[in-house]
Amino acid sequence: MNQMSLAKWLKVITIGVGVCGLIFYFGIVPYLGSGLAEQNPELAHAFWPWMVFIWLTGVICYIALFDFWQICCEIGADNSFSEKNALKLKRISQLAAGDSALFFAGNILFLLLDMNHPGIVLLSLLLVFAGIAVAILSAALSHLVLKACDIQDENNLTI
Repeated sequence: MNQMSLAKWLKVITIGVGVCGLIFYFGIVPYLGSGLAEQNPELAHAFWPWMVFIWLTGVICYIALFDFWQICCEIGADNSFSEKNALKLKRISQLAAGDSALFFAGNILFLLLDMNHPGIVLLSLLLVFAGIAVAILSAALSHLVLKACDIQDENNLTI
């Protein structure tokens, strides 16, 4: 698989993830939330604060997805191992860690405000774990891409 083909497939996957995210954030979450509000009228007041909170975490995810799109463009330009890609991966790592921390803190805050259920907090730990895993993997890839960039620069200087 050449660079252009790889970049094309990565962009297709990125678009797919973006579309799935839109369906999730603007279809599934509001549908489930309104269903929960109807079944539990005592939690109906929490619907809009939760929606705003979930959408805020979604914005952070789309910023990371945009950074990944830029990495795909660099791969297509045969510039896979660049400092720019390493910095973008580092930023994705920071965004994933920040989003995970925000999601966890928000769940705890909503629990303290009696707008959350302890079972939801426990389930949310799975999402927090997934976000931390993405953060660690992105940080590791950033480190490896930067090392590969350094090696590539050294090789370009050798005759």
